[in-house]
Amino acid sequence: MNIFDKVPKVHKDVFVAPSASVIGDVEVGHRSSIWYGCVPRGDVNSIRVGTGTNIQDNSLVHVAKSNLSGKVLPTIIGDNVTVGHSAVLHGCTVEDEAFVGMGAVLLDRVVVEKHGMVAGGALVRQNTKTPSGEVWGGNPARVLKKLSEEEIAFISQSAANYCNLARAHAVENAKPFDEIEFEKMLRKKFARRDEEYGSLGVDRP
Repeated sequence: MNIFDKVPKVHKDVFVAPSASVIGDVEVGHRSSIWYGCVPRGDVNSIRVGTGTNIQDNSLVHVAKSNLSGKVLPTIIGDNVTVGHSAVLHGCTVEDEAFVGMGAVLLDRVVVEKHGMVAGGALVRQNTKTPSGEVWGGNPARVLKKLSEEEIAFISQSAANYCNLARAHAVENAKPFDEIEFEKMLRKKFARRDEEYGSLGVDRP
């Protein structure tokens, strides 16, 4: 959706779920994905999302025109970043190959450095920088531990997994109504009795 004179710029191979709302001055790079119920709202400032990044279901990404010291507060999300379900990112920066857990909240001028991780449910207060290779969690968030090499590799793998999953969702969402109805008919026709639930009379495709 456009707002004022601001128009989203979304690469043609980005998966944007049909229930997501991409509003205003938002740029999303190739192979990224904006999942169901997400709202990146770039009305009073800009949002930039890099390549291969996933912003998962029901997450909110917003901005501020400026803070009390007059600093502009766009939101910048780098390449190969994973933002977990129901996270809130506001006027912050998440660098390449970082990980934001489910339900985490990042407030104004937070910086999550490359290969940094914010744990699920964490509240990262204004002006906080979470260093590379550390896990931050809690309310307010504080350093919990150093990431192992395996955990850092997991961050990159998580982003890659979501790139592949997004392609599958894009294919399903692109199907015309007639094709969907035909597939439903086939599933019903070839449904079989599930022995585990046989006493309940449940058929499984």
